[in-house]
Amino acid sequence: MQLTGIHHLTAITTDAPGNHAFYTGVLGMRLVKKTVNQDDVSAYHLFYADGLATPGSDLTFFDWPAPRERRGTNSIVRTALRVSGAAALTRWTERLGKAGIRHAGIEERDGRLTVDFEDPEGQRLSLVDDGGRGEGHVWAKSPVPAEDQIRGLGPITISVPELSKTDVVLQKLMAMQPVREYRIEDRTVIVYEMGEGGPAAELHVVIEPNAPTASQGAGGVHHVAFRIPDADYEAWADQLRQKRVPSSGPVDRFYFRSLYFREPNGILFEIATDGPGFAADEPMDKLGEKLALPPFLEGRRAEIERGLKPLET
Repeated sequence: MQLTGIHHLTAITTDAPGNHAFYTGVLGMRLVKKTVNQDDVSAYHLFYADGLATPGSDLTFFDWPAPRERRGTNSIVRTALRVSGAAALTRWTERLGKAGIRHAGIEERDGRLTVDFEDPEGQRLSLVDDGGRGEGHVWAKSPVPAEDQIRGLGPITISVPELSKTDVVLQKLMAMQPVREYRIEDRTVIVYEMGEGGPAAELHVVIEPNAPTASQGAGGVHHVAFRIPDADYEAWADQLRQKRVPSSGPVDRFYFRSLYFREPNGILFEIATDGPGFAADEPMDKLGEKLALPPFLEGRRAEIERGLKPLET
């Protein structure tokens, strides 16, 4: 029973229209699902992904009124977005510069070429050359040329003050394997691998014993989700119960099924199935064009739509 990689990552925005403009217009990602937070229907839940809404390519946002994130440890600190090739990264530095987005230039980190930058709300992002490894599907309507488009997520970096308890959860509960380590300035980063490995199936853990504790907010991350085959869902739910891990229990999100729990430092993890997928209620060629609601919210559509602001002006 193995996790197969990153499923999605969910972050926080206070500006849904600006968020939509940046991720579709500047980064060229596809809005594959415009829906609401199922636990707070006053808030958008926006899903950006590749051309086919592939699991592992979803970067999602809750639109919540919130103060800015206070950065620190016990948190998810950087989201990498995969592209293919050094030439693509060079063109990305030019594209980001023309859009007025400051970036750190091309650097090598953990043996991969990387460009660090932030979105307009301070969300910490990187573009990483994945060497063509991992799934990715172009979106014909993207403003970014096909050869430069974002192919998916990974790796994801979390920060903890001390490794041992998190290591137990990652290895013994989640069957991740530590495969190497590297340094960022004076900090050690341990790379954990899932499934077949590669950047789409890595969690990087930076150890920061002297950092303050983070506080979630705009420009920060809410949780990270890991992929499992649909057929393994009940076995994962059983494993969490058997190991007495406090969790949400089974949650049906309509587009996938989920299990939520926190690692020892309070970082929220989700285990999510690949299916049924975002085409469950919309044709693949129409994804994201209208507000999509799961069946149990459909009867409240008029009320929900009244409470949401337009994404485009």
